Formats: sequence, structure tokens, C-alpha cells
Amino acid sequence: MVITQSRSKRKTTGGRYISSRRKRLYESGSPPTLTKIEKTKLKKEKTKGGNIKLKLHSADTANVVDPKTNKISKAKIKTVIESPANRHFTRRNIMVKGSIIDTDKGKAKITSRPGQDGIINAVLVTS
Repeated sequence: MVITQSRSKRKTTGGRYISSRRKRLYESGSPPTLTKIEKTKLKKEKTKGGNIKLKLHSADTANVVDPKTNKISKAKIKTVIESPANRHFTRRNIMVKGSIIDTDKGKAKITSRPGQDGIINAVLVTS
């Protein structure tokens, strides 16, 4: 099965569009990368234009910035506390941009996109 990002096969009335052409490579997509808390596992994926996307499948550390001192340090990830994308991601410990994670330095909010950037950057949350 190929994942495409093209027009729906159905009209708003429920009728079916008759395709006049086949799927194109530039319309192709990929399933979401659900980054979990485990030993770091990274995969490279070629994209359009010869670029490379780093997909982070799992990670156990994050680059954490302390906004008061402006110092960056590596922190071990304990668990996911809150996820704005999906409430079930919290239970499954899936990290996405905007997720609040518990680290050994304290609570931190993820500012990077782990499934597309290949790294977890976070900022300590003061509360």
C-alpha cells in the first residue's frame, strides 16, 4: 500500500471520482514516526530533491536548555507527562513536538520534531 497526499477518491456527495492518471512519486507520503523512549534508534530516509530526513524511532536522551542560565545539557528521559497532539500518546510514551517530558533535570517541553529532525531538543519548563 502506498500512502499518497492527493485528492480524496470520494466527492462530498459520496460519489466517486474517476481517476484520469496514476499516483505520482511527488504525491507519496510516509506513515508517522512515533518516537518512543528506548535505546536510540535512527533511520535515514531519502526525500525529494536528494535531501535526507532523519527519522528518530526511539531515544532515551534529550538536549535540554535551561532558559535562566542559557546552558545546554543532555538529560535522560524518564516519561512523557503530556502530549498536545494526542492524549493517548502520553500513555504510550510517544514523543512529538510540544510534548512535555520528565527528565532527570526536571520537566521539559520538546521544541524539535523528533520524527523528522532526528533529534530531541527541549526547554525546561518552570512550574
